[in-house]
Amino acid sequence: MLEAGFHNLELMQIRELIQSGRASSIEVTRALLQRISDIDPELHAFVTLLTDRAIAEAAAADAEIAAGRIRGPLHGVPLAVKDLLWTVDAPTTHGMPINRAFMAPADSTVVCRLREAGAVILGKLQQTEGAFGDHHPEIRAPVNPWNPTIWSGVSSSGSGVATAAGMCFGAIGTDTGGSIRFPSAANGLTGLKPTWGRVSRFGAFELAASLDHIGPMARSAADTAVMLAAIAGPDPKDPTAAHNPVPDYANEMEKGIRGLRIGIDRDWAINGVDAPNQAVIRSVIEVCEAAGAIIQEVAFPDTAQMVADWTPLCSVEAAVAHQETFPSQRQDYGRALAGLLDLGRAQSAMDYQQLRLRRAEFTGRVRAVFQDIDLLLIPATGVITPTAEKMDTVGSDAALALAMFSFTMPFDITGSPTITLPGGMNENGTPIGFQFVADHFREDLLFRAGWSYQSATDWHRQRPPV
Repeated sequence: MLEAGFHNLELMQIRELIQSGRASSIEVTRALLQRISDIDPELHAFVTLLTDRAIAEAAAADAEIAAGRIRGPLHGVPLAVKDLLWTVDAPTTHGMPINRAFMAPADSTVVCRLREAGAVILGKLQQTEGAFGDHHPEIRAPVNPWNPTIWSGVSSSGSGVATAAGMCFGAIGTDTGGSIRFPSAANGLTGLKPTWGRVSRFGAFELAASLDHIGPMARSAADTAVMLAAIAGPDPKDPTAAHNPVPDYANEMEKGIRGLRIGIDRDWAINGVDAPNQAVIRSVIEVCEAAGAIIQEVAFPDTAQMVADWTPLCSVEAAVAHQETFPSQRQDYGRALAGLLDLGRAQSAMDYQQLRLRRAEFTGRVRAVFQDIDLLLIPATGVITPTAEKMDTVGSDAALALAMFSFTMPFDITGSPTITLPGGMNENGTPIGFQFVADHFREDLLFRAGWSYQSATDWHRQRPPV
């Protein structure tokens, strides 16, 4: 039943089919495993498939659903996770060949919560080395399913490619400098970077502990809302996980955006980006106004210093995360990650304290902006759909780096939540994304904005030609 088209559906649509009995979890799971077998040899999104366990989880879900014991919206739905989340039944590589044999002592909290919610975990997804900017030289980077010449986004590259190509109905990504938002924008997905601390980081390999965020990537705001609800909340295994209550995001989102104040800094978010981005942001403003939102002019703090500070700040924390294997196993590291760790080990305490002080000041200025608005509207990146070849030069092209990172890195530094949504198509047939940003722990407002926008548009229903 509907097997030929399962992969084109949104998570909430497949949930309805499975939990109503019109399709079984096991037939959907087998269909996606076959699709992975058919197309992933060209796309390289998966590191490891958990075939036997996935089929067993699907069979168990079908039995529970048939008995009327539905655990929630994810019950029976096939998902996948980035390969920095620990799993006891498969290696966790963190995009690094030196970890190919690493077997975790426990599932990460995120994986545990997905399984407790009844989700079927299909496998582990490819990522850049150590979740930094480049894939390890021994690893083939995932391929954008819309156009193989276009950047697929980093570091959650496999999460973006697998979800866009219909090899799972949602995936877990992480974001330290843009790593949920880049692949979401590049692959036409909805990605939610939650407030830092909203989701437990227990059992997740670090890039930079105080910058790392774990969140969902899927096809719609509704899909990401139910995924975040399943994985968010306090965790005794992670003392940094926030104790703030987790709302019923799916129920909250249907309130829409009437009366919400949406801020726009036109000099930064429109005049400062390329023409296709400008057109998308202007069209989003029109949709939001039609839905009853109040568009309000704001002056956002300059982000250039935060983009400059992100790399040395990340480098210190990354050097701590890798101290057991670097520099002792330098020969096993790729050039980009090794360079970051060298930089981190060279920072002085004076350097680091200056970074921390500037970070605290900027965070305060950003949070003050949200005293007057509910949401901020910005592009996902200042340059849309760059080619993979162009992005290879980002480390030596300061203007490109500032354009790409000005709308992502600052919100990892502040820990602010954002939602990335598809809002248009480039002339080459690839997606263009944009973001809403909210104050800390106001993911409910992000889902309201995403749901409202996607109720009025169909960009999230476009599918790549694979």
